[in-house]
Amino acid sequence: MTELSGLEAVFDANRIALKRFLRARLRNDDDANDVLQDLWIKIRALDAGPISEPLAYIYRMADNLVLDMKRAGGRRAARETAWVEGHMAGTPTAPADASPSAERVLIARDYLRRVEKRIDALPERTAYAFRAVRIEGRPQKDIAAELGISLSAVEKHLQRAYREIVIVHDELNADSEGAHRHSVKGMTDDG
Repeated sequence: MTELSGLEAVFDANRIALKRFLRARLRNDDDANDVLQDLWIKIRALDAGPISEPLAYIYRMADNLVLDMKRAGGRRAARETAWVEGHMAGTPTAPADASPSAERVLIARDYLRRVEKRIDALPERTAYAFRAVRIEGRPQKDIAAELGISLSAVEKHLQRAYREIVIVHDELNADSEGAHRHSVKGMTDDG
């Protein structure tokens, strides 16, 4: 296993306290687990220099993710209310064409294909835990009981899967930056 450094080590050392903090803010274990996992992904993907107060920084990141989740829930509730009211009145409120562009569909399919390939290459328990929690929406404690392992072990399996997703994300960013540089260079060479 690779050695954790910087914010990752601070996160790992304070994971239980962070989870308690999130559970108190969200009042829901599943939401707290989701935010904790999102926080881990953000920390893994973060490319920052030294941070003077890393624990305070992590708590601020966690608090921001909680606020984002609450805002998204409010927007979702407003959309659902508007949709129901619009359909009750007989006038749909959805835009005429809400479908994504063909380019976005292709990018999403490529991303999904790469993520599936990475998840399939993981050890069986890790892939199973990831799919059960993130795709099927099953609680981590149920997976722990089913596999006969601790909740912490389930979280470690999920973190391993998330690291693979971060790698895919980084690869796609590198691919798109390379394509962008190539197209910009082509424009300057021709023009």
